[in-house]
Amino acid sequence: MIDDGTDLFTIGDLARATGLTVRTIRYWSDEGVLPPVARSTGGYRLYDAASVARLELIRSLRELGLGLADVRGVLAGERTAAEVAAAHVAALDAQIRALKVTRAVLSTVARRGSSAEEMTLMNKLARLSAAERQRIVQEFVDEMLHGLDTLDPEIRERMRRTAADLPDDPTPEQVDAWVELAEMMQDPRFRAQMRRAAEFNAADRGPDVPAGASLWFAKRLVELAGGARERGIAPEAPEADAVLRDLLGDTDRAAVLERMEAAFDERVARYRELLSIVNDQPQPPHQEEFAWVVAALRARAGR
Repeated sequence: MIDDGTDLFTIGDLARATGLTVRTIRYWSDEGVLPPVARSTGGYRLYDAASVARLELIRSLRELGLGLADVRGVLAGERTAAEVAAAHVAALDAQIRALKVTRAVLSTVARRGSSAEEMTLMNKLARLSAAERQRIVQEFVDEMLHGLDTLDPEIRERMRRTAADLPDDPTPEQVDAWVELAEMMQDPRFRAQMRRAAEFNAADRGPDVPAGASLWFAKRLVELAGGARERGIAPEAPEADAVLRDLLGDTDRAAVLERMEAAFDERVARYRELLSIVNDQPQPPHQEEFAWVVAALRARAGR
């Protein structure tokens, strides 16, 4: 306190009283968040008791991570401390989520021994926001469904509900799965394959075919092929003929094989597996039954 009876403080006095550095207090004063109440005859900035209280508030706000613009707004009464704190909580949550993703990416890189190029791609794809991830999925689904008005409505609805909800704290396995899934969804060859499967479904449905017929066929396939597998019947065994006959009747088996290869091959199975990993859901069931029917049809192709 200066010895002139005014009860005013110099920056040095404030520094000794608060434990802050003279440089920090001068900077805050220069930025306008701690304006001096007067000047000494020598031109030095002077502060009063209210300035000390203001300085303590500034320090508290800064320690909470608020920028000077937010501090200035609180001090001016433009925003309450609660409003600013809530905004910073949201910002910190976003930073924490980003750090968790970074940790998962680095764990994956360390486990896989990825190259610098792979690490860059993984980091880029993993850091996409939930909205950006869903945009990739939605563009993929839209291309599959565009113009296919006769597609089984239940199949359409299932595809519309496709999501890739990478959690805020993903495991390295989920990061791995999302990166592979995103690349797959943007692969023109895979998109063409999935589009072809949707076109087959739409072409098979006449005006009198009820909704859900495709799912009924899948249920029947699982029942018959599952029973065959339980009885130890190999796809190429003669006993498999009866299973195919019960499932397909007189349907053109070459045409069925073409459709099933488009919809149930290894890459499509991997796509469904990756979705399950990313979304932390159970693995899709009955892959073995579909594979059994495809193998049985392939064994008889050309006969």
